[in-house]
Amino acid sequence: MTPISFSPWAMFLGAGPVVRCVMTLLAMASVLTWTLFIAKSVELLRVRLKLRRAEQALEQANTLDLGEEWTRDNASIAHTLVMAAETERRCSADIPDDGEGLKERIVLHLERLEAAEGRRLLRGTGVLATIGATAPFIGLFGTVWGIMTSFTGIAASRATSLAVVAPGIAEALLATALGLVAAIPAVVIYNHLARQAASCRAQVADLTALVMRLVSRDLGRARLPAAAGSVVRLDPQPRDALAAAE
Repeated sequence: MTPISFSPWAMFLGAGPVVRCVMTLLAMASVLTWTLFIAKSVELLRVRLKLRRAEQALEQANTLDLGEEWTRDNASIAHTLVMAAETERRCSADIPDDGEGLKERIVLHLERLEAAEGRRLLRGTGVLATIGATAPFIGLFGTVWGIMTSFTGIAASRATSLAVVAPGIAEALLATALGLVAAIPAVVIYNHLARQAASCRAQVADLTALVMRLVSRDLGRARLPAAAGSVVRLDPQPRDALAAAE
């Protein structure tokens, strides 16, 4: 009598067509999970490095024009944020205000860009959440179907020995095991990537604050000539008073 093999591959080959399709689907989901993990990890690592370099450039810049020049070669959202602020400043050149309205309009524009970048960073991770939530149930479906098929075969053959029942049940339970193998890493990887994306979003928020600081500096410098002129107009009064006293 040939001994029965209980290796995963042998049980996969011995399973029914429905259970085999379930196992194949779960194996593909597991491969997709690890592929997304490697791809998104590399992507987020590159994004963090670019954002860090852009943050250093904006820290050292003293004007918005310098910030635009120093982030021009940085392939990150930093240059987009600076250009958005510069574009809004040009479009608002004919609107008389004290600068607060311009700041508010720039902040609204930068917030939209920041939200869009956050969505881009999380792109693809929704698949991991779907795999983590559905893989155990898909595996359970394969198990239930396999056990039903085994019991039907037992009833048809009128054999109730454990040697006849065990192989079919073991093949069915392999589907549940594969479901857990696919789901557990997907959930862990999803949480890990979500934390990494949140860290990148925090860096983008820091860049937004740095851009607004440069805008505030430029607006402050634009008001300097008027302030200097007012000081000059006040200077003659003390000198006239001294002349009268003499």
